[in-house]
Amino acid sequence: MAERMQQTLNSTVVGEGPESMVFLHGLMGRGKNFTTAAKDLADVATSLLVDLPNHGASPWTQDFSYVEMADAVAEHLRTEFADRDPEGKVTLLGHSLGGKVAMVLALGHPELIRRLIIEDISPVSVSSFSEFEHLLGSLLSVDLDQLQRRSDADVQLTDKIRSPTVRGFLLQNLRSKRTEDGTTAFDWEPNLRLLYDSLDTIGGFPELDVAPYPGPVLWLGGERSPYITDEAVEPMRALFPKVRRMTIRDAGHWLHSEKPAEFAAALRFFLTQN
Repeated sequence: MAERMQQTLNSTVVGEGPESMVFLHGLMGRGKNFTTAAKDLADVATSLLVDLPNHGASPWTQDFSYVEMADAVAEHLRTEFADRDPEGKVTLLGHSLGGKVAMVLALGHPELIRRLIIEDISPVSVSSFSEFEHLLGSLLSVDLDQLQRRSDADVQLTDKIRSPTVRGFLLQNLRSKRTEDGTTAFDWEPNLRLLYDSLDTIGGFPELDVAPYPGPVLWLGGERSPYITDEAVEPMRALFPKVRRMTIRDAGHWLHSEKPAEFAAALRFFLTQN
């Protein structure tokens, strides 16, 4: 663990457009989940796809903190990406957990953010996180020692997680390596135990003593998603007074994968309108 803590965040650059764009994924995701969107915007933006702490190939932490995650991303932008822009600013997008990180980052480091895009999440506590408790708990129940191939994990999860799409999304986090005796060993790449134990914190939003973020904000939601409600409008506008709310029809929580064309079109308009 100590060795991982010394590493910088893992990220990938996609595109060569003039705008600087940064994508932050949701719980149990990774930066490359936004590859399709970044490629769709490649002519107008150079995109940085970031693995958040405790996810993908980025370092693990001892505790879960939105403020510490936002600070880590801000430092990564200062050293890896923000210098592409004459003013050192980027357009920042965050989905779900990554949306909360993005909001905290914009509030704490507004000098780095030209525009903010929040995908299907609000700056309020989620009343029920039972779905993710079930999903992450199911992953923890997988007997890794019994796996000989990746498909064995899929078999173990079939009765607990019925959707092949959801299982596939989660199993992207299963990593294999060859051992000294020539066999294959499997492990979870994200800090799964910490994330499971921190679900109450992940479902909340930190109390911050900061000024509102002054820049433009696009607040994207799915028509069938429960994560943006009318009750969240007032706290959202209090923190982000220049927010514009947009709903994508017939979409759930994962807008970028469920409605990729509509998602990319909304981002392109927001990036180019000014």
